[in-house]
Amino acid sequence: MDNKAKNLIIIGANEFQNPLILVAKAMGYTTHVFAWQSGDVGEHSADYFYPISIVELDRILNICRMLSPVGVVSIGSDLAAITVNYIAEKLGLTGNGMESAMAATNKHLMRLAFEKAGLPSCKSRLISSPEEAEELELAYPVIVKPTDRSGSRGVFKVTESAQLAPAIEKARSHSFEKKVLVEEFAPGREYSIEYVSWQGEHHFLACTEKFTTGAPLFVETGHLQPPLHMTEATLRRIKELVPRVLDCLGIRFGASHTELKIDDEGNIRIIECGGRMGGDCIGSDLVYISRGIDYVAACVDIACGRAPDLRVRQSSRIAAIRFIFCQEDMDNLEFIRRNYPESIYHVSEILPMDGREISDSSTRYGFYILSAETMEKMTEILSHVDFDLN
Repeated sequence: MDNKAKNLIIIGANEFQNPLILVAKAMGYTTHVFAWQSGDVGEHSADYFYPISIVELDRILNICRMLSPVGVVSIGSDLAAITVNYIAEKLGLTGNGMESAMAATNKHLMRLAFEKAGLPSCKSRLISSPEEAEELELAYPVIVKPTDRSGSRGVFKVTESAQLAPAIEKARSHSFEKKVLVEEFAPGREYSIEYVSWQGEHHFLACTEKFTTGAPLFVETGHLQPPLHMTEATLRRIKELVPRVLDCLGIRFGASHTELKIDDEGNIRIIECGGRMGGDCIGSDLVYISRGIDYVAACVDIACGRAPDLRVRQSSRIAAIRFIFCQEDMDNLEFIRRNYPESIYHVSEILPMDGREISDSSTRYGFYILSAETMEKMTEILSHVDFDLN
């Protein structure tokens, strides 16, 4: 197939989407990228950039009709996943459909699907106002979160009743539909699972250990792949569970990112699952480092109606990403540059330190990605960058 004449629609242009643009171009596709114009790198790396917000579905659709694309794709964004499935459904391209897209992006619909399928998840209640919460009988702590956002936006841990109403108001302010979930708190370590699916057949790619700021905001500070604190027996259980999650959400094509927690007794609780690869460079970079599989190229293949190429392209290594929150994090990066320069895989653009509160993933200053031959070497490096490895 001559890909050079083939138009590929890409939704989103920020730094986390840019690897998709570059890979698609390298595969011979003409990239047509849609995003709100804000100076993001993808605006310049795309063959054609359209300064249209990704929520303007019909404006994007009308342009896509004229382009006759072979596929539509995005990585790492729940909001973009809705647009991708809308365009795919309207144009008869490969996708999971809008019913699946809504179930995999709206946390209330997701919880209902998990409950119906008998999957181990957190009990939750849908709330539209703080007044409704007054009728709830809750065992604290609880988590309050918007029904329809990602990237830790508007997520709060509440430990007593006096904190509940303010947390609900803050979470509602982040929600597009102005609704929140109040759900039981699941203790334990956090992990995410990357799969890719083709015609309903699900292929495991990687398991990632997540590190966060903890309560009350739980903003991701970094990720490690493969995980340090997981047994082979637990991983086998996860591999049995996650395909059931994907089936219940109707995810038959493309990437998926399932988040879960495992407590000290080994109990697994599903937190959520998105029909897209993990953000924070989990899918675009960490999977390639740790597994040698080009996850991004596989997503392009599937979007264009072809079975994904999952061959291993390089030897497996240990991968980690660390986000910049403050000057101390910058100092740690400089320490690594001096003492472990061979471990640095990529350093993002670092925004000026303006002292703002890091309230969600979009407010972090930047990041760097590390690669090492062994877990022992990686843990040695990470001991200098404030990862809680205990």
